[in-house]
Amino acid sequence: MKCSHKLLLQVLLASTLTGCLVGPDFHKPAPPNIKKYTRTTFSTKTVSMSPKEPSTRTQYFLVGRDIPGEWWTLFHSRQLNKLIIQGIQNSPNLIAAKAALSQANYIMTAKIGATLLPALNVGVGAERQLTGSENTLSDTPGSIFNLFNATIAVSYTPDVFGGNRREIESLTAQVDFQRYELIAAYLTLTSNIVTTAITIASLEEQIKATLSLINEEEKQLAIIKAQFHLGGASKANVLSQESLVAQTKATLPPLQTSLVQSHHALAVLVGHFPSEQPTPYFDLNQMTLPNQLPVSIPSRLVQQRPDILAAEATLHSASAQIGVAKANYFPQVTLGANSGRASLVASDIFTNPASYFWNYSAQLTQSVFNGGALVNTVKANTEAFKQAAAQYQQTVLQAFQNVADVLRALEDDARTLKAQQQAVKAAKGSLVLTEKQYRLGGTSFLSLLTAQQQYQQALISFIQAEAARYSDTAALFQAVGGGWWNPQPTQALAGVKS
Repeated sequence: MKCSHKLLLQVLLASTLTGCLVGPDFHKPAPPNIKKYTRTTFSTKTVSMSPKEPSTRTQYFLVGRDIPGEWWTLFHSRQLNKLIIQGIQNSPNLIAAKAALSQANYIMTAKIGATLLPALNVGVGAERQLTGSENTLSDTPGSIFNLFNATIAVSYTPDVFGGNRREIESLTAQVDFQRYELIAAYLTLTSNIVTTAITIASLEEQIKATLSLINEEEKQLAIIKAQFHLGGASKANVLSQESLVAQTKATLPPLQTSLVQSHHALAVLVGHFPSEQPTPYFDLNQMTLPNQLPVSIPSRLVQQRPDILAAEATLHSASAQIGVAKANYFPQVTLGANSGRASLVASDIFTNPASYFWNYSAQLTQSVFNGGALVNTVKANTEAFKQAAAQYQQTVLQAFQNVADVLRALEDDARTLKAQQQAVKAAKGSLVLTEKQYRLGGTSFLSLLTAQQQYQQALISFIQAEAARYSDTAALFQAVGGGWWNPQPTQALAGVKS
């Protein structure tokens, strides 16, 4: 009896270990043979300018330098760091992504247990039966008796052609997909918090500048009204200045609305209702513009971007599904073994040798006719693989576009900010000089209006250019992968790194 059990176990193990894997073996796509992100070689640093403001620092592009895991700390804003920690802890998107990863792991583990290991079932039973004379071959009267039994049943379907292992391979790739989706959600969350904070800081500055301009224009209006009463200015001059003040005031409500909406967006990002989250104040001048910008070499980008890695996992899963479909071409073998005891008396079930019984079985099933279902399933899975391959390629192309766009934007942001810095300086000087000349009667009121409008526009444009530089810096860290592979004190991605 023991020899029979050992023989069955040997057959089961041998059929699994020596079985082949039908279908294609997956190979990671080779990185694109690209040496640079842009057609023209981008500069190693941005243009230099007068560093009177934190936003006017020269930035250096460091090719091949690794990205810190908590890249947002380079902005040196404690309030920003605190909000990002809150977002990581509370974001429903991040919680959902973690749950999806856990689900995928459980599904894969369940499949392994259900297909690669034998199924073992233990049962006990008791019956009381009446056998009538009509149900027997003799004329003896029927009888009432008890039947007690205890059984152990083992069944196993050897994965001879690898269909189950290909299915597990596909499920493992889906686990990888969910892992990279979690990383992508984490990177998107942190980047959105940073850019929203920058937007709030920019709007705060624009509102402050607008209020300052309104104050100056109202002072000028008071002077013009005084001149009008003394006969030194016309009614038209008064009306024109009043119109300018009203126009400047009209720009204030949209800025205030955008600021409130940005605060609402930030509250949701950190997992709170807008009414619950305290209103944070951000100041661009209190943030440090990172001046050393790591830029991954092109061949490394495909190993760092979570969206590319997720697309690769989808491609891997699709490849394995071709093997699953092809394995169904071949016969399926099911092995079984049953052993137990049955007795009319409960006390004899484990003591009476005559109560023991066993059986072994083997069953082979081969699909003979299925209306072309197997062939068409293989074709469908092959097309799904082609689709996943094209989507992977598109994801790679878009990733390289993201990096190229941001690199070019950062160069242009610095040039724009430098020009706006000069424009503000020139417009401010022109306004001061024009105001003096107007008071002395040396220039027209139209010239004064023009100087005021030019300064207003130059100041707002400078603030917007500042914010663009900060935002595009954050966008670069996101575009090159966000450094999720490096150790992080927050442990936000504990257990999910590859």
